Amino acid sequence: MGRIMALDYGKKRTGVAVTDPLQIIASGLETVETSRLDRFLEDYLSRNEVDTIVVGMPRQMNYEVSESYAYIAPFVEKLKKKYPQIEIEMEDERFTSKMALQAMIAGGVKKSDRRKKGLVDQVSAAIILQSYLEHRNFLKTTE
Repeated sequence: MGRIMALDYGKKRTGVAVTDPLQIIASGLETVETSRLDRFLEDYLSRNEVDTIVVGMPRQMNYEVSESYAYIAPFVEKLKKKYPQIEIEMEDERFTSKMALQAMIAGGVKKSDRRKKGLVDQVSAAIILQSYLEHRNFLKTTE
């Protein structure tokens, strides 16, 4: 069984989170400059078994896709073509940045560290991944 990876994809930075090999715990891994994301993924995927990549799906409050979907959709299609052996999923990412900040405050992260956008992106990716895991597990129990 391989890991599940989540990406909080942005124009400048992408937060990355992964599960443990048993796909139970979501943890922030790194924040990567989006311009270097292809190289990062190639390297990580060559050294680790990954079954699924979950990309944050930007939605508005009314559930319609947001404007940022215009640059995320081509990235997702590129992933599907480049890694056909890996399942590519999308997961709602609304409120993840706010939730990430709240989690960092609750976890006692210093204010100076909370200002680091990269850390917020990484925690957001972990929240996207945790949400995906919860939805997947819920669907398994209702089948």
